[in-house]
Amino acid sequence: MAGPEMERRAITEMRAAGRRLTGYAARFHAEARIANFIEVIKPGAFADTLRSNGDILALVDHDTSKVLGRTRSGTLKLIEDARGLEFDLSLPDTQLGRDMLALAERGDLGGMSFGFRVPAGGETWEGKAKRTLTRVDLAEISVVQAWPAYDATTVQARTKATINRAAYMRMVTESFR
Repeated sequence: MAGPEMERRAITEMRAAGRRLTGYAARFHAEARIANFIEVIKPGAFADTLRSNGDILALVDHDTSKVLGRTRSGTLKLIEDARGLEFDLSLPDTQLGRDMLALAERGDLGGMSFGFRVPAGGETWEGKAKRTLTRVDLAEISVVQAWPAYDATTVQARTKATINRAAYMRMVTESFR
């Protein structure tokens, strides 16, 4: 891909549920110190990319040899909501997928990140101190094992509890007594 250099940012909100990781790869209005400036992402920044239905990857540490999922196969779902770029990632039953799930459940992962390019007109600057991203071309999101750039969120692991039908029916019946 020609054009601007790929940029990467990290966010720290993620949950493990069953064989899935969910959370936010980017949060709107959260400030991050990037080198010698502060950066903020505005709502709508990912809208064009998501509308284009391009193939966006889910990676580990921005490493293209460590693919966890992708939008083209449906194993990665991305939605821009009022809070940011929400993701739902179905993890593969591979050593890498099992490792990421185990680390997420223990709370050992640094968070989430995203790789992007800024198209013409996709940013504004307040002097040299503050950059606001209004439109980005998203290429990938990544599970980050170390430190994220954006500290606005937290990483949590949750496991999906299973309940058998008989136990569920007893619980529902007792709640109506």
